[in-house]
Amino acid sequence: MNTGKIVVVDDEKIVTSAFKTLLKVEGFSDAHFFNSPKEALEFLVQNVPDLVISDFLMPEMNGLEFLSEVKKLYPEVSKILLTGYADKENAIRAINEIGLYRYIEKPWNNDDLIINIKNGIERSYLLSELRKKIIELEDAKKELEKYSHNLEQIVEERTADLKQSNAKLEGIVNYCADGIVIVNEDGIIEQVNPACENLLGLVGSKVVMSSIDDYLVSHKTFISKELHKLESSELFLRDFYVKNPLSGVEIPVEISFARINPDDDFKRFVGVIRDVTEQKKSDKLRDDFIATLTHDLRTPLLASIQTLSFFLDGALGNLEEKQRLLLSTMQKSNEDLLGLVNALLEVYKYDAEKLVLTKTNFNIYNLVEQVYNELSPLAKSKNIDFKIECSDKSIIINADRSEIRRVVCNLCGNAINYTQEGGRVVITLKTEGNDLIFSVSDNGCGIPQEDIPNMFQRFSQGTSKKRSTGTGLGLYLSRQIIESHGGKIWLESRLDKGSEFSFLLTDTVVKREESLV
Repeated sequence: MNTGKIVVVDDEKIVTSAFKTLLKVEGFSDAHFFNSPKEALEFLVQNVPDLVISDFLMPEMNGLEFLSEVKKLYPEVSKILLTGYADKENAIRAINEIGLYRYIEKPWNNDDLIINIKNGIERSYLLSELRKKIIELEDAKKELEKYSHNLEQIVEERTADLKQSNAKLEGIVNYCADGIVIVNEDGIIEQVNPACENLLGLVGSKVVMSSIDDYLVSHKTFISKELHKLESSELFLRDFYVKNPLSGVEIPVEISFARINPDDDFKRFVGVIRDVTEQKKSDKLRDDFIATLTHDLRTPLLASIQTLSFFLDGALGNLEEKQRLLLSTMQKSNEDLLGLVNALLEVYKYDAEKLVLTKTNFNIYNLVEQVYNELSPLAKSKNIDFKIECSDKSIIINADRSEIRRVVCNLCGNAINYTQEGGRVVITLKTEGNDLIFSVSDNGCGIPQEDIPNMFQRFSQGTSKKRSTGTGLGLYLSRQIIESHGGKIWLESRLDKGSEFSFLLTDTVVKREESLV
């Protein structure tokens, strides 16, 4: 529909009726018609028009007088005067006196009239916008004049603040214990602080305009490649080393990068390089202690479990029911403790990179089915609908079978443990090219979004809803196993809807079982 408020005034009802029909046909929905100019003025006092059309000869006041009053109310509004041929001179005079937009002789041509109406509305809009811009410019000019009076003082204050800020920043950069480096998106060094010079073993002038990849090395990635991917978020890198050319020593470091100018097309980054030598030593001492402790605990635990088995098997005589219950409880507790010890040992091996994967070709569906059969009694006891969905049961992958089995068992066991009675757990197995995707979904209580990033951390106790009461090592170890295979593990969940744990093993599908000889 056309926009714009139109007011039509003519003392002859047949004229206003003709206008009403014409404007309705043309789609003008906001049109108002008056046979009395005084009534029209009363309406205009309360309503801002976009176009006013008036007849010239009217008994109460003529069109010139009426439009003069309209001009007093709304100077920018377009005004059209309807005249007879004899009133042509008066219409021309009105153009000069009251700023008349158009005069149209009766009888008019409908097409010309509609064009003039549309152009008149557009003219009113443009004049109104122009008036607003003029007012804005006048206000801006006043503000500028006001500001210019104090400009010199403001500049002096800003300059003093800037000098003070620069002095503080320079002090922080120069006396910071961590190395600070500024690089462009290609990893070319532009500036370093004294601590960074000490780490690199070179003065800044020898380092500037060289690549940061020449000094910070890792067997996993190049910093310059990571910087090209970085937009506005931060980048944190571990397992990097600084090779000091003077001493020849490789210093372990952690590096964090952030973009300096996110709104500029030319990317520049500031990096903080932290020497983690002492932290690495402390971590190694801690891990070695845990490894030694857990290893030494396995022997007495195994002996205790075996001894209890002798009692429970009746090898040392018959037991009463109360005795059997007590000894079974003791055996279960020792087995749980042994499981924790074994998990800690596995975590240590992955963290210390001492575990070598033994990859073989095997049928992944058969492995999943084996885990399914082992867990089915637990699912059945809780009346859980437990099933596998796999369209191809002949998938052969190359991976460490026992480690992948550990992950599958952990994810499926968790799904059953945290799904209420009468729930549903579905294992999905599929391939995309040579990639394998494993998923296990449940309709349990779900996990809050804020807790999801912590689910695969070491010793994570689950969520704020107390989803987990275990050691917090299962999902962490699963992540370590999948990532050591070059894969990815993730979680999707919604509260009160359920969760889906998935992992992806890339380029791991080697062939189909039917193709094996």
